[in-house]
Amino acid sequence: MTKRIETYAAGLYALALAEESVDRVSDELHRFSVLLERSETLRDSLGNSALPADRRQAAVEDLLGGRASRITVQMVSMLVGLGRVKDLPAIVTALLAQVAAERQRAVAEVRSAVPLDEDQLTRLTAALGSMLGQAVDLRVIVDPSVLGGIVARVGDVVIDGTVRHKLELLKEAM
Repeated sequence: MTKRIETYAAGLYALALAEESVDRVSDELHRFSVLLERSETLRDSLGNSALPADRRQAAVEDLLGGRASRITVQMVSMLVGLGRVKDLPAIVTALLAQVAAERQRAVAEVRSAVPLDEDQLTRLTAALGSMLGQAVDLRVIVDPSVLGGIVARVGDVVIDGTVRHKLELLKEAM
């Protein structure tokens, strides 16, 4: 992680903390980051330096205005204006890690083909917390490419409980 990414994340954290909106901002930025990751069209549009910065920033206002906090909209708009929208996922990852560290928790990114209900989220949080020996904040991403089961990532540790992974293991064993 570069110093620039850490600086953006630290500044964003300080601003969200001062506005008492850390949870909301981190959740909104995480959701937008996932949307950005999934949509090549959105990435290309917001990152297109051939378009004037004010047009790209207006697109951010259209996308997020009224749906996200002022801090979230301003952060995304600033990155778009500076031509740094590609850094957003790394900034969000750094922000989530900082929030979790301040709360003495781990961040687990969980990918599932379908939304998880409250009971599943509770059991998954407890299981990951038990395995890691510390409380866990889940960030769930619904990812249709996951074929049954889930993939959980906590830092560098990946726990792959998908059907695809189990079939690959079975294939190797045969």
